[in-house]
Amino acid sequence: MPIITSAKVIVTSPGRNFVTLKIETDEGIYGLGDATLNGRELAVASYLTDHVTPCLIGRDAHRIEDIWQFLYKGAYWRRGPVTMSAIAAVDTALWDIKGKVAGLPVYQLLGGAAREGVMVYGHANGATIEETIEAALIYQSEGYKAIRIQSGVPGLASTYGVSKDRYFYEPADADLPTENVWSTEKYLRSVPPLFEKAREALGWDVHLLHDAHHRLTPIEAARLGKDLEPFRPFWLEDAVPAENQANFRLIRQHTTTPLAVGEIFSSVWDCKQLIEEQLIDYIRATVVHAGGITHLRRIASFADMHNVRTGCHGATDLSPVCMAAALHFDLSVPNFGVQEYMRHTPETDAAFPHAYTFDRGMMHPGDKPGLGVEIDEDLAAKYEYKRAFLPVNRLEDGTMFNW
Repeated sequence: MPIITSAKVIVTSPGRNFVTLKIETDEGIYGLGDATLNGRELAVASYLTDHVTPCLIGRDAHRIEDIWQFLYKGAYWRRGPVTMSAIAAVDTALWDIKGKVAGLPVYQLLGGAAREGVMVYGHANGATIEETIEAALIYQSEGYKAIRIQSGVPGLASTYGVSKDRYFYEPADADLPTENVWSTEKYLRSVPPLFEKAREALGWDVHLLHDAHHRLTPIEAARLGKDLEPFRPFWLEDAVPAENQANFRLIRQHTTTPLAVGEIFSSVWDCKQLIEEQLIDYIRATVVHAGGITHLRRIASFADMHNVRTGCHGATDLSPVCMAAALHFDLSVPNFGVQEYMRHTPETDAAFPHAYTFDRGMMHPGDKPGLGVEIDEDLAAKYEYKRAFLPVNRLEDGTMFNW
């Protein structure tokens, strides 16, 4: 049995901040786990260094479930994004080790491939509808079968999801939080024309997705969902803040537009009511923020019982380590739906060499043992941590609002 001999936290910023856990064993095998929590990276790094890694030394690396339960139940203060991201890093690294010891890619340890590849969606955005459509046509030409469309809102200086670069979107953009101005009324008027133009330009053989980013009330979300029904969106994401899971009941009563939520969920309890009452169609929890591969599989199994499919978060604040883990998970679960995919910068890809590949809108984790991702520690050390906050939102009258 491989015994854990060391565990260290690596913080690097090759284009953005990442927190990586490296666990080593007495057999000379190591595993990597992603622990990045956008805008709060050092909180997880400290949690790991000060409270988790000392407890790992001397343990059997094969006992993944036992270590997961030790870190979850043993902490007493359960759940939350910091705790669950730290647990996720340990869990993912242990799966990486187990795969390397077995000489198998992680998806084979999860039951093998349930499909030939993983459908991913890209992000098309622009300051205007025309710019968004132009970007979406490029994604379509590259073979994407699913595209998220976001456009600037007339009368607002900035809008979530609209970036300066077609591939790389990093919302954590300043040393202190940028304050944006928001108007729900202006936004609601802008989205149906975006979908109308998108269907005219792209046709009906591509899935179209949209993210409201927790900014609507249930009745506003219901109205938007109903307005979008003629254009058959793949999903409306994060329509409302999901702390009150019952909010989705009201949306469900008024629209058949599929609903997705969960990128900020940290455990199955955050989505229990949503899933068992079938108030959503896609659960977007991801490896790094929902307790690792072990716990995300529990969420997926629970969702499968209620006809809810997976649609894991996959923005650039998930390192290639997490992207690989997500792809192994996606390839193996029976109720996979879609995987978000935002390309990393060349600097990030160089620091985290990986085996996963993209081809015509589909991805595959590769067949290297474990996760198939490495970290170039010498290169990573050249990119020092840079504090970066996510923006905040205010309404036009100055009231603080959801970003």
